[in-house]
Amino acid sequence: MMRLRRSATAAALALGAVTVAVLGVASPASAHVTVNPKEATQGSYGRFAFRVPNESDTASTVKVEVVLPENAPVGSVSTMPVPGWTVAVEKRKLDQPVEVHGSQLTEAVSKLTWTAAADAGVKPGQFQEFPVSLGPLPKVERMVFKTLQTYSDGNVQRWIEEPVAGAEEPESPAPVLTLTAAAPSGAPTPGTAGGGAAEAADEDDDEAGDTGLATGLGTAGLVAGLGGLLLGGLAFARTRRESTPKP
Repeated sequence: MMRLRRSATAAALALGAVTVAVLGVASPASAHVTVNPKEATQGSYGRFAFRVPNESDTASTVKVEVVLPENAPVGSVSTMPVPGWTVAVEKRKLDQPVEVHGSQLTEAVSKLTWTAAADAGVKPGQFQEFPVSLGPLPKVERMVFKTLQTYSDGNVQRWIEEPVAGAEEPESPAPVLTLTAAAPSGAPTPGTAGGGAAEAADEDDDEAGDTGLATGLGTAGLVAGLGGLLLGGLAFARTRRESTPKP
């Protein structure tokens, strides 16, 4: 018994050590500033949110600055109100105009700065999302949003390092939005009517199969129950006959 207890204790300690090691590695990565969703289609419009976690144990996040990439200007940028925060929008002149709905735009948004009002900062152990609408998304493979996170104690976390394919993730990576090319005109895409009909047909087949299986099992169960009832009745009758005293 003592040997079993020692083995169980050792196993528990080993499991705890592995858990701590895994969480210790994963925790910093999960605390980075990110853009969500992380993927979109070139030429489309979308709603994105910059998710900002607070990594400080004592200070609050009071300002967030997001720089839009110069090599990928976006014609339309709008923000969603965040309670307790104000946003300032900075623009820049473009070397090459951007066409949006037939109009040539000569300037684009270059930076978004959110500032917290009194006591509205992101507290330790919390996070805040800052939603924006972007479009049409440029024809590039990715957009890198370099971000500065300012704390109430004056410290500034610079999320500005660009990830490199095949290399380890940097210590302070910038949020990255990956863009994929739009499907050719007329090509089937997920969610189209044809795909939806095929998926619906598959679901109907699955439901029909499930219904048939359930009916078969129910019938088999009913037959088994009736058989058991019949056998029980016969056994009861036989028992009564055997227990009845002969005249």
